[in-house]
This record gives sequence, C-alpha cells and structure tokens, in this order.
Amino acid sequence: MSRWLALVLFLLAAFAAAAIGGVATATSVQTWYPTLAKPPWNPPSWVFGPAWTLLYGLMSVAAWRVWVRRAELGAKATTVLRLHGLQLVLNALWSLLFFGLQRPDLALIEIVVLWTILAIIQLQLKTLDRLAAWLWAPYLGWVTFATTLNLAIWYLN
Repeated sequence: MSRWLALVLFLLAAFAAAAIGGVATATSVQTWYPTLAKPPWNPPSWVFGPAWTLLYGLMSVAAWRVWVRRAELGAKATTVLRLHGLQLVLNALWSLLFFGLQRPDLALIEIVVLWTILAIIQLQLKTLDRLAAWLWAPYLGWVTFATTLNLAIWYLN
C-alpha cells in the first residue's frame, strides 16, 4: 500500500471516530449540556471543534509514522498501532457515554482508561519515533484536561 494512501486511511479512521462522537454529541450539546453546572474554566463551545480537528490530524500522523517504519521498529510498533485503534474506539465511546447516555460518571471511568492507553502510547512513541511522540503529546494533554473537566462536571452535578 502506498504510504500516502495509508496516511489517508489513518485520517479517515480518526475522523470516523469523530463522526461517531459527533452524532452522539449533536443533540445533547444543544439541550442537556447547557443545563449542567460547569467549572469557571470550562472552555467556550467553539474551542472544541478546532481543537479536536487538530488533535485528530496530529494523532493520525503520529500513528502513520509508526506504521511507515513498522518493519524497522518491530513488535513495539505493532503494539502501538493496536493501541491506537483501541484508543479511537474509546475516544468515540466517551462521547456516547457522556453526551449520548448523559452519564458523566460512566464517561469519567472510561476516560481514565482512555488516558492510561494514551500515556502508554506516549511512552512507547518516545522510544520509537520522537517526532511522533511530539505529535501525540497535545492529544494526551487535551485528554488530561478533558478528564479533569469531566471530573468537575460529574462532581458539580
């Protein structure tokens, strides 16, 4: 497979997860979410779309870089790529739990699992591909923030 086609497929997979999350989010973000008590540091709604677009792009390029070098990198690359697929599922699942089911409590448990997997990927990327690790870091940072926000919303409500 062409390396550029592979990059497109990594991007499509990430944005498929985004689309699933978007469907779950669409109605609740207009109706249920505004009724929740939120901490004063909750970002405005317009921040989430651009932030996630950038993060999905960065995570895709990071995973793609490992895929391109998978023969050279060996079993650790396979592990990272499998964890990447799992984290995409968990990424979409969080939106289904938080917005779709309107269950910040379940979403909080799930996002801690997601964060753990992202941290494992980050540690692996540091040894496999430093640029990929730098590309991955904003995603881990954002999910750290999102975990804290999820906790605050659960606590306040």
